[in-house]
Amino acid sequence: MTQPTAHVPVLFQSVIQALAPRAGGRYVDATVGAGGHAAGILDASAPAGRLLGLDADPAALALAAQNLARYGERARLVHANFERLREVAAANGFLPADGIVLDLGLSSMQLADAARGFSFASDGALDMRFNPDDATTAADLVNTLAEAELADLIFEYGEERASRRIARAIVNARPIATAAQLAQVIERAVGRRGRIHPATRTFQGLRIAVNRELEVLDRVLPQIVETLAPGGRVAIIAFHSLEDRRIKRFFKTTPRLRALTKRPLRPSRAESVANPRSRSAKLRIAERL
Repeated sequence: MTQPTAHVPVLFQSVIQALAPRAGGRYVDATVGAGGHAAGILDASAPAGRLLGLDADPAALALAAQNLARYGERARLVHANFERLREVAAANGFLPADGIVLDLGLSSMQLADAARGFSFASDGALDMRFNPDDATTAADLVNTLAEAELADLIFEYGEERASRRIARAIVNARPIATAAQLAQVIERAVGRRGRIHPATRTFQGLRIAVNRELEVLDRVLPQIVETLAPGGRVAIIAFHSLEDRRIKRFFKTTPRLRALTKRPLRPSRAESVANPRSRSAKLRIAERL
């Protein structure tokens, strides 16, 4: 068994301040990951505050169990995608909740695991599933979609202007088995300029499609209103515009929510330097009326 790790999540202080945990409150971390935000919430809501942690990734959930073990029964962890937020909250006595946090997208742990296929340099299988029980992998999409479908996926979810050129190169290079092989195919097709790898947007698009990320986000947003107690707050961290636009629109147009952030909160320069993954993070906060 691995040892519990010290994990500082993105925008940690901003999330804790936004939720303002109180002693005895009930909170849901719907993307618990390694348990960084969860630990902060449990510390701030001591001695009797409780937290329900959900994650679609069983490896992340196992790590959270180690990192949150010191809180005993105050922390309850469930292997579930957050599209089941209200159902899981009700089943575990967290309805209504005083606060909810969602840290969307890919974690550093998942990116660092070569076997998961998220990294450009990975020689592991081209997988990209958050939940290994899900049926479709990135390799399935890369090796079976028609060229036009693949181009549309890369353009819509990856916001990649060179999607058609990339799709054509992928189809001509099939079969593609690893993330590193896919990254090389893309780099040969479009070249490399600047510090951002040319495969970045394509990898984003494939990951979003494999995990149904936008569909799942659309499903969970209404459940947040149904799950929060009046006066309860939700904090959502997004990492790309497709997510952030949905969250902004939902907060703005939902009568029972009051947006507390006119513009999203961003990491400080110090945090961006210490954790480059945080650079694109945008935190929006709303309160249940």
